[in-house]
Amino acid sequence: MEQTEFLKKKIFTDLKNLNDGFDSESIQYFSETDFEIVLQRVEHFGIGIYGIEPWLNGKLFDVLGHEDYKKKATDPKWYNKAFSDFKKRQEGLAYAATYKVSKKLLERE
Repeated sequence: MEQTEFLKKKIFTDLKNLNDGFDSESIQYFSETDFEIVLQRVEHFGIGIYGIEPWLNGKLFDVLGHEDYKKKATDPKWYNKAFSDFKKRQEGLAYAATYKVSKKLLERE
């Protein structure tokens, strides 16, 4: 299984992709509520997140990555903290992220 297929089947299933063509088709955007579910599922599978990109009204709001928090991409502390920080700064953001599914996990599926 490829990473894109894994993410669609295991992480993004039953969630609404808000990307209506304002960005590359391969990038999925989620509401705050759905992105919280994404983060829970990512943590469950031990998937890494390199960066989180929230958007507001079709424009990039900010970017935070695991290096900003001096944590490994797979450490849920960094991405949960970043998400919490974004929610405090601005309501109504659409969230995208850069993920890394390990080969071991892909081979298992």
